[in-house]
Amino acid sequence: MNKIEHIGIAVKSLKESNLLFEKLLGQPPYKEEEVKSEGVKTSFFKNGPNKIELLEATTANSAIAKFIEKKGEGIHHIAFDVIDIETEIKRLQKEGFVVLNEKPKKGADNKLVAFLHPKSTNGVLIELCQEIE
Repeated sequence: MNKIEHIGIAVKSLKESNLLFEKLLGQPPYKEEEVKSEGVKTSFFKNGPNKIELLEATTANSAIAKFIEKKGEGIHHIAFDVIDIETEIKRLQKEGFVVLNEKPKKGADNKLVAFLHPKSTNGVLIELCQEIE
């Protein structure tokens, strides 16, 4: 793993949270997009070399909607940048981590993504991200 790619924060209202983070970071999001397959709208903020992704549910049965219902708004996941996501998935499985999707899927911000189950990572949902070339 190269670096932390971003920190994902589940929010009830992307519009309200964008305003809050604009005030906090002194700049608007650099990107907003919807990932229909995951039932979310996202926005991304840069803070130096770091990124924050805000996630709002667009469907009641999405992972973000369920997360907010169970835990409320807050940190949802930590994403790590990887060079070869398929190799990294295999390596982590051999190390005993539970991979939620063995084949990467298209995520937000032009990335291929895969997730590790929080039960195998001390309660933290981990996202692997590879830039789509």
